[in-house]
This record gives sequence, C-alpha cells and structure tokens, in this order.
Amino acid sequence: MNRNKTILAIVGFLLAGTGFLALVLSLVSVQLSFLTWIDIPGRLFGFIVRLMMIIIGMAMIYLNLTDFSKEEI
Repeated sequence: MNRNKTILAIVGFLLAGTGFLALVLSLVSVQLSFLTWIDIPGRLFGFIVRLMMIIIGMAMIYLNLTDFSKEEI
C-alpha cells in the first residue's frame, strides 16, 4: 500500500512540475514538444489545461502524502 502511495506522489510531482514548466514557457511563447496538442483548440484552453495539470498534481501529492488514519474527527 505504501509503495502505491509513493508512486502516485511521484506522478503528482511530475504532473505539477510539467504543468508549471509548460505554463512558464507558454508566457514566452515556447512549448514543450509533447504538449503542443494542448494549444490546438485555443490559447485559453491551453492555459486552463496547464492550470489543471498543476492543481491535479498538487492534489495528488497532498492526498497521497497525508495520513488520514491519524486525523481526528
């Protein structure tokens, strides 16, 4: 169980990091080659997808690294 949480946390870090890097690079009109499909529908759609990558990645990190069994109700 702990190994799965670690893997999902790493995926969250990669997703958030890639989203943040793609967002910063898009501000100077540069794209990562494997994310060029994001801007095909429009720049606003691409911006929203990049933000969602960051938010979902951060949520994955938080949910996988928090021990809810020790939380008080």
